[in-house]
Amino acid sequence: MAVFAALDVSQDQTAICMVDQDGAMLAEAKVPTCPEAIANWLAERSDGLERVGMETGPLAVWLWNELVAREVPIICLDARHANGVLKMMPNKTDRHDARGLAQIVRTGWFKAVQIKSHDAYVNRAMLTAREAFVGMRVRLENEVRGLLKTFGVMFGKRVGGFKRRADEIIAKELLVAPELIPIFKTLIQARRDILSHIATLDKRIRAIAKRHATVRLLMTAPGVGPITAMSVVAAFDDAARFRRSSGAGAYLGLTPRRYESGEISRNGRISKRGDGFTRKCLFEAANAIVCRDLGGPRLRSWAKAIAERTGPRKAKVALARKLAVTLHAMWRTNTPFREPAMA
Repeated sequence: MAVFAALDVSQDQTAICMVDQDGAMLAEAKVPTCPEAIANWLAERSDGLERVGMETGPLAVWLWNELVAREVPIICLDARHANGVLKMMPNKTDRHDARGLAQIVRTGWFKAVQIKSHDAYVNRAMLTAREAFVGMRVRLENEVRGLLKTFGVMFGKRVGGFKRRADEIIAKELLVAPELIPIFKTLIQARRDILSHIATLDKRIRAIAKRHATVRLLMTAPGVGPITAMSVVAAFDDAARFRRSSGAGAYLGLTPRRYESGEISRNGRISKRGDGFTRKCLFEAANAIVCRDLGGPRLRSWAKAIAERTGPRKAKVALARKLAVTLHAMWRTNTPFREPAMA
């Protein structure tokens, strides 16, 4: 008799429910959120165990890898799909969620999520850390500008960049209020430290890009630098996961939503599903192609033709989707970017 199980994972405890092929509950329990404890509980009742499911979440990657190593037939379910069933429960508890997930696993009405390779998560962590530092730098700069306005000092824009203008303000314009100088020196020093960390991560990213064949291949496309190429590789992980390259755009949330019911049929804005950082990188690459002379004249002409009809922003989104599809096709065929010459 086939047996199915599901895990509702939380930080401290995991609810487990086991059902048979007819949906009747066989056993349920709560165990510590530890791969060893979960695997041992399942091993004691493993006769006929066909599938074990859990939702995507912060601990899903760690648990999936550890349970696979212990030969547990674990699969990861898309949390958005599972939520559609679980919200029908009148009461939301960990035990009820585990029961609902077990029925989903039994019926096969789910979309399995692919767990990426270790290298993909390491590279993504590096890119995420860099993005966090960039956000800190921007917030610090905005804080400096805002605080200076309180005292009538306009930061503005000057030749030489932020650092030169900040040094000029501290040396001259803040002399009327010397008690403020230590405050702004602290903020400027914090910004300088963050820039140092960003430079360190940039150096590591360039080093990885230099020895990573796929990243170098994707960088042959116009507007695609090491950060964008590495984010695409980390997001896709395996070129074979999509049967067609056109699926890459939908995976990154760059295709319009569709709503149809009876006589109503309309397209909405892009879904924004999937990896938001990679989507942002591709949009920036598209923006660079449109606004700067970075090669790809046919891509630029194609985007500008769309911009004339629908506006520049939608054109850049469309070009970002086209870049995602193109990069996946390049990876799948191991072919560098080539664009026919303009007539």
